[in-house]
Amino acid sequence: MAKLENESIKIEGIENEEDVNKILQALNTVWGIRDAEVSLGSKTATFTYDEKAASREDFIQAVKETGYKIIH
Repeated sequence: MAKLENESIKIEGIENEEDVNKILQALNTVWGIRDAEVSLGSKTATFTYDEKAASREDFIQAVKETGYKIIH
């Protein structure tokens, strides 16, 4: 059985539902994703993934490629 990891990342530049949808679409393209949610209010993406198929860095890269910055 796959070991699932839960992660959250803060994202700079989320201003509306269009941004939320762009980020969700990017997260859902990463291999191993199981579930993803993006909060407009807290500007946070939360996701669950199979650690054997992906890493946190894969999701950060997907968000960056969409044009958003990660807040560390």
